[in-house]
Amino acid sequence: MKRLTKSLTKAEISTAVNYTRLEDLPEKVVQFGEGNFLRCFIDWMLQQMNNQGVFNGRAVLVQPIAHGPVIDMLNEQDGLYTVVLRGIQNGETVDTSEVISSVSRGLNPYTQWEEVLALAASPDLEIVFSNTTEAGITYLKEAYVEGKTPESYPAKLTSFLFCRFQELEGSGDSGLVIVPCELIEENAIKLKELVLRHAAEWELPKEFVRWINEDNHFCNTLVDRIVTGYPKDSVDEFHRLLGYEDKLITVGEPYHMFAVDGDETVQEKIPFHKAGLNIRWGDITPHRELKVRLLNGPHTMMFSVAYLAGVDTVLQAMEDAVLRKFIDKGFHELTPTVYAGEDEKNAFVQAVTERFLNPYNKHFLLDIGLNAVYKFKSRLLPSVERYIESKGTLPKTIVFSLAALFAFYRPVRRDGKALVGERDGMEYTMRENENVIDAIYTTWNKFSANETTLSQFVATLLGDTSIWDKDLNNLPGLTNAVTADLQQILEQGMRAAVEALVSK
Repeated sequence: MKRLTKSLTKAEISTAVNYTRLEDLPEKVVQFGEGNFLRCFIDWMLQQMNNQGVFNGRAVLVQPIAHGPVIDMLNEQDGLYTVVLRGIQNGETVDTSEVISSVSRGLNPYTQWEEVLALAASPDLEIVFSNTTEAGITYLKEAYVEGKTPESYPAKLTSFLFCRFQELEGSGDSGLVIVPCELIEENAIKLKELVLRHAAEWELPKEFVRWINEDNHFCNTLVDRIVTGYPKDSVDEFHRLLGYEDKLITVGEPYHMFAVDGDETVQEKIPFHKAGLNIRWGDITPHRELKVRLLNGPHTMMFSVAYLAGVDTVLQAMEDAVLRKFIDKGFHELTPTVYAGEDEKNAFVQAVTERFLNPYNKHFLLDIGLNAVYKFKSRLLPSVERYIESKGTLPKTIVFSLAALFAFYRPVRRDGKALVGERDGMEYTMRENENVIDAIYTTWNKFSANETTLSQFVATLLGDTSIWDKDLNNLPGLTNAVTADLQQILEQGMRAAVEALVSK
């Protein structure tokens, strides 16, 4: 079977696959992030606009970290890959496959930084997209060395923009539309703050700072599509259906929503609305409130509980009687903490429940668990605080999920910058920011060596302000509740502990 490349003819591809060949379009987009989500969301949206002739541009994908196989595979496939959308939409079954041809190439900035900077100087470039995970828009002190790749995404972007400023002489029309898709509140505002901080620390010219502020558009966003990624358990079946081999197939649900706080200039440069896409221009706050609290929050709440209880996917968790009770109790606690009308919240929860029950997508819990500590902080901690404020007591299900998160992060060993845990004799990998990994590894080791009690272990992690930006021991009753839940998990196992919780 042939591999997907530009040499593959339409006659060699299944008639069920949509394929519009797009060549010689200008590289209007640089995208920091090459993962499944952006390729199934942003690049799919670029494809829809290109299919209808309202954008006419392609994207260059830049990997955000030093190591990873995607860029090499992408270039081997001439920038082509397949997006498969499966699920129920408006009561109808959707099952579509489309070759995405709106990506021109991929770059590894750690070996191709000169090519990245050459792209920065291109007059064709108009837009920057990114998804470097929720932990990507953070500050890392580093020096500016001309010609050297910065480590963090904000530093890379600062260097990229400074190169463009120099090469295009700071002209007003050389500014870019910068659209971060990282799932943090005010993502564009925070990214811009970090760019300006690096500019100040690197003593870059005041004219560059003026150009950043006046000629570049930083747009806060909210993204919504469940993407399960590469179908590793059924890839042979997909290849048979497609008629070719594709090492970068990415699978997602049909539903999509993109909220962008962009003015008319931004809307003209990225005319999502002209292609009939589900774009919400303007204030993203109400969309974010619903989505982060009632879609992303439940994902983070369930993943460690369900995984340690013996299941691997969201669908398996939803179909497990005990775990379904846990998830429903979580929704019951989360819903009152959301700032929206009751009818709107209830309708959203019902829609999310249907999406979790999508029989076509295998949404692996371990994928949801990437940077899970940071996700708990941004997605669930605000709900815990609001619940305490309004109810005067702790939300027991969400608190239990925090204890489960600590249990999930119990390492059997360390592997470089990652931790390795174990479930039923099988190892799994945990990835976080390095300071979080260090803190968890050290704290668990002290407990395992009987140097601390379980209560001291919990208090140490909850009190680490470098993780939470505050001392969580100050939340009334939280330390004791997490300690009691974690002790039950460690002594009885996750399933028994969950059964006890949902039976109360």
